[in-house]
Amino acid sequence: MIQGIFGEKGKLFFEIDLVTNDGLFLPIDALLDTGFTGFLAMNKQDLDSLGWGYLGREPLQTAKGEVEFQKYLGKVILDNQEYEIPVYTGDELTEILLGSAWLEFLPLVVNFPQGILTLG
Repeated sequence: MIQGIFGEKGKLFFEIDLVTNDGLFLPIDALLDTGFTGFLAMNKQDLDSLGWGYLGREPLQTAKGEVEFQKYLGKVILDNQEYEIPVYTGDELTEILLGSAWLEFLPLVVNFPQGILTLG
């Protein structure tokens, strides 16, 4: 289980590690975005230094409707487990996003009054 932090305006952030092709771990804060149906989305520019393999283009449902993204195969560490997942990139993303696909197998607990935010 990983602890999250509450950002401004009710934003939910979790620290995860991105794993480069060279095996380096890069800790980042990712915003949980339930309107994004994939696992992870990020700006294309942020992805370039990771060395992840390109898989093609794919449309995905977002809060703004269906959007076509470039898809890569990436590795992340979440809750002390390594996952190999599809990562979607776009030029207009300003945050690294965790999508709702994680909620299919990791429970989310959000309790604003008590300051509790966990995933896993």
